[in-house]
Amino acid sequence: MDRKTARFNTRTRVMVYIVLAFVYLAGVLLWGLLMDPEAYAVDYRVKFLPPGAGHLFGTDFMGRDMLFRCVKGLSTSIVIGVIASAVSSVIALAAGVAAAVVGGKLDSFVNWCVDLCMGMPHLVLLVLISFMLGRGMKGVMFGVALTHWPELTRIVRAEVLQIRAQPYVQAAYRLGKTRMQVAREHILPHVLPVYLIGVILLFPHAIMHEASITFLGFGLSAEEPAIGVILSESMKHIATGKWWLALFPGILLLAAIMLFDVIGENLKRLLNPGSGHE
Repeated sequence: MDRKTARFNTRTRVMVYIVLAFVYLAGVLLWGLLMDPEAYAVDYRVKFLPPGAGHLFGTDFMGRDMLFRCVKGLSTSIVIGVIASAVSSVIALAAGVAAAVVGGKLDSFVNWCVDLCMGMPHLVLLVLISFMLGRGMKGVMFGVALTHWPELTRIVRAEVLQIRAQPYVQAAYRLGKTRMQVAREHILPHVLPVYLIGVILLFPHAIMHEASITFLGFGLSAEEPAIGVILSESMKHIATGKWWLALFPGILLLAAIMLFDVIGENLKRLLNPGSGHE
């Protein structure tokens, strides 16, 4: 097998991984968003049923079907993760590019904000923001969005600084281009691949942290189907042998996080020019 064929096979395999992971996550998201609430309605007649033909994931202490409730909860987590990560990534892109292009006091201020946020315990900061905003979906979204931008900001800033030192960028400045024009025409197009990978890799962190603070009681309310709520409720019954209440939502959450990671890592290989030498 020659080098060209091997490179084609590698990139094809990477694309297959990305597509399969995306199809699964998009399917869970659409299934949850379009699901009829009656599918996971309360029915005390069938409470604590183990997994079986009628209820593949069993039922909980209120007789709610765990399969439908887990899918609905995971779709809620994906929505929160996507929105919060998108907002956080826009903050990171704007702050990173501005700090590197403008420099001076703005660069020092952005670095100070990054150090301040990264110097505080992440989960504690997230809980405080969510609690101040009244918890619920709004509090969780704001909490995740305002705590996940610093690391990506550092990556974007470092990439912009590297690009800004290139001869063609310096030539653009000497030809009379403004900082805004140079950023729009020469810097942003080269930063976008790194930025897109960073955005995708933010998703699993956002989903995990949403589930974490909800599990601790500072996120979504108990009335809303969410993985964190389901896992928190399962802790009250797992010691009595109701293992399915924690196992299946935990597996679904872990699968979603790992698949987002698969998409990000394989997209990095696809967009990295050096991946052709593997």
